[in-house]
Amino acid sequence: MRIALGVEYDGSSYFGWQSQAVGRTVQDTLQAAISQIAAAPVSVVAAGRTDTGVHALEQVVHFDTNASRPLTAWVRGVNALLPASIVIIWAHPVPDEFHARFSAIGRSYRYCLLNRSIRSAVKAGKVGWFHLPLDIDSMREAAGFLLGEHDFSAFRAAECQAKSPVKRLHNLTITQDGEMLVFDLDANAFLHHMVRNLVGSLIYVGKGKYPPGWLRDVLDRRERRLAAPTFSPAGLYLRHIQYDARWGLPQIQKSGLVRIGNGLEHG
Repeated sequence: MRIALGVEYDGSSYFGWQSQAVGRTVQDTLQAAISQIAAAPVSVVAAGRTDTGVHALEQVVHFDTNASRPLTAWVRGVNALLPASIVIIWAHPVPDEFHARFSAIGRSYRYCLLNRSIRSAVKAGKVGWFHLPLDIDSMREAAGFLLGEHDFSAFRAAECQAKSPVKRLHNLTITQDGEMLVFDLDANAFLHHMVRNLVGSLIYVGKGKYPPGWLRDVLDRRERRLAAPTFSPAGLYLRHIQYDARWGLPQIQKSGLVRIGNGLEHG
């Protein structure tokens, strides 16, 4: 039997999603809990790997098991064995041809940025921070140059393992709620560090270092050294994974993920 799970996690204290020899990853922690319920070792496959300090509102994973358990066991039972920083939000049986990563047809990320002169203590690890005032209109203008299908090599990490740097960015919106800026990005797929590199470059425009058209030139030249440094992971959230309706996954609809106050909550 193959089971798909929706997983929410606070990545602040983990070395990313992917299992590592040093331990303390989301994957290692989740596999250990599921294996106890399955009474056998279980390996989980995720829709996307998140880096150290990156969070997820709805990561999707799948695993195979011979154990016959009610769906509630894969939710409440596993949750009882997980730390407070990881929670299963739904479980659903899927056919063997479903694959959490390769069946995905779209991905959405959110970056929450606190824009004020003093950093926050209570939001530390949950939001990015930039101390100088930012011109949101210039940032929105620059964001427009990124929409569509492009070679995003200029915003790709050196260690990125994607076969192609060409991705289609469907949406990049920037909204403001007081001191909080929220960047929402939707694409068919993302390159390693792509969102953080785009946010860092938009901040360059927002603080007046470059005009909006600079971002178009960086995109066209496809050279990583021309873009801004990779921005902090603290404010980055894997927001939603899109699948064809035929899989029947009980996901939180992307339109239902809303910003309340500090831009972090969903409902």
